[in-house]
Amino acid sequence: MADSLYLSIWFPTFREGEMMTRTLSVLRQFPFSSVREGITYLSVHPVAWTEPTVLERRFDPGISPEESVDLASEFMHDDFAFVFEAFWDLWVPNDDEGGDSWVQRPAAVKFLIHGVQFDDGIYTDDGHIQVDVGLDSSFVYEGQRLSPVIEKHLRSNIAKLVAFSNAVEKHCAVSGRVLWSESEENLAQKLLARLQQTQ
Repeated sequence: MADSLYLSIWFPTFREGEMMTRTLSVLRQFPFSSVREGITYLSVHPVAWTEPTVLERRFDPGISPEESVDLASEFMHDDFAFVFEAFWDLWVPNDDEGGDSWVQRPAAVKFLIHGVQFDDGIYTDDGHIQVDVGLDSSFVYEGQRLSPVIEKHLRSNIAKLVAFSNAVEKHCAVSGRVLWSESEENLAQKLLARLQQTQ
């Protein structure tokens, strides 16, 4: 069964004046889709997720990370959260063709930025920045036989995820990061076990 997959990121400090600078540093590491470039959505949430948004904007074509952060900065409070949406290109099964036919398509990724006072300090569990990379099926593709072709595409998707996570660690002065799924299974073991089935 497919699981939602997240990368949670913490920083040594995440004061009000640092939130957008740190957010921009993470967005700059992201490998944006060549088809749907830039930030395509921004929303601003006061106090808790249950409260109505104070801003929601869609961008077509997408705008640069710098532009999106400038817009969000007008609403800077440590009890606010911000959602940025972007796309990256992942290999997915081509349902029109069936079999081993896969194609690269844009897949949505959400960046959830939590002010330290937002939603009773939700950042302690979820991260100052939580990256929602969608369902883990793009990386493990459970329930299907792994042919060499499918394995090659899964490895490409996994490599993109790992490269992004490593770039965040290397360039963003983080204090911690965790890649996890909703079922709380050990994702690394799950990925390795899946890829070993073809060897």
